[in-house]
Amino acid sequence: MQFGDLVQEMCLIPALAGHETPMIKYLHSAFTPHADQVTVDKAGNVIAKIAGTDPAAPSVMVFAHMDQLGLVVRKISEDGFIRVERLGGVPEKVLPGLRVQVLSEDGDPVPGVIGLKAHHATGAEEKYKVIPYQDLYIDVGAASSCEVRNLGIEVGCPVVYEPSFQVLTGGRISGTSLDDRGGCAILVKLAEQARVQRPAATLYLVGTVQEEFNLRGAQVAANVIKPDLAISLDLVVAGDTPDLKDRSDLRLGGGPAMSMYSFHGRGTLNGTIPHPRLVQLAKEAASRAGVPLQRSAMVGILTDSAYVQLVGDGIPVIDLGFPARYTHTPIEVCQLSDLEGLFRLVWEMVWALAPGMDLSRL
Repeated sequence: MQFGDLVQEMCLIPALAGHETPMIKYLHSAFTPHADQVTVDKAGNVIAKIAGTDPAAPSVMVFAHMDQLGLVVRKISEDGFIRVERLGGVPEKVLPGLRVQVLSEDGDPVPGVIGLKAHHATGAEEKYKVIPYQDLYIDVGAASSCEVRNLGIEVGCPVVYEPSFQVLTGGRISGTSLDDRGGCAILVKLAEQARVQRPAATLYLVGTVQEEFNLRGAQVAANVIKPDLAISLDLVVAGDTPDLKDRSDLRLGGGPAMSMYSFHGRGTLNGTIPHPRLVQLAKEAASRAGVPLQRSAMVGILTDSAYVQLVGDGIPVIDLGFPARYTHTPIEVCQLSDLEGLFRLVWEMVWALAPGMDLSRL
């Protein structure tokens, strides 16, 4: 399957954090023809193992999160409207008037719209205000709470942006949850490649859960696997739009990116500074593969590598990513060539892992 088709299939699968079952089933099925073993741990992480040709070579965990951010049903009013809680970093200013899917307790999608006061009835003082999510409501067309519950909707049901995917001009794609279905697509391509060209290192490919909720799902998988090193695949924030051109030089079409620093202080107080040996490994692999390698250093972004690195006596980690625009909004944009370049970069890194690799800090 072509990269774009693979990403499209995944973008159209709703899988809110904590409700990843559709993506768990998809990745399990996608890994099975290529891996020696595919398991799902108790948290829901999908772990594909491909045994290396040399037991003395280091083991590597390459991971990307399956879940997406969204909302959770908080209250169903007597007149049939649904109030919600926010799950993950949902930008509230994009919500009013948005098409959504409410997933019933049986997993059936129920289409809905986030209501917005009619423009003709909106006063001047309201027109430029961001409405707090607590004041918003979802309209599924029901006239009563009984009608809503007859659809299988109860408090706690997940709500996601209406899934979408579209090919843009210039080799770019837009879609719901490119964060991190782009990374998941790379995992599948790595499994396909490792089946026909088995590396020396034992390779664990992991689709992780609950990254958008608390970033801890990958930590569970790392505790199970106990790899010698780990590579996180996620997006990096592109700086090539008019509103971010002074923030960074990251651009779509410029190739994959290596994060040199990430930190998130609002509630998490964590971040990742990559292991120096893995920085060198990535630079050398990019050179051999002929892949341009961009660099990112940013406050306000965080991946689950921040917790993987704390497992056991410490796991060397590095964040690698593809530049994306409009992150966490209903429609994100990235470049297919950057995803393909990230795949080639990671494969070259995995292929280079050999016995005796020095992962010390001396």
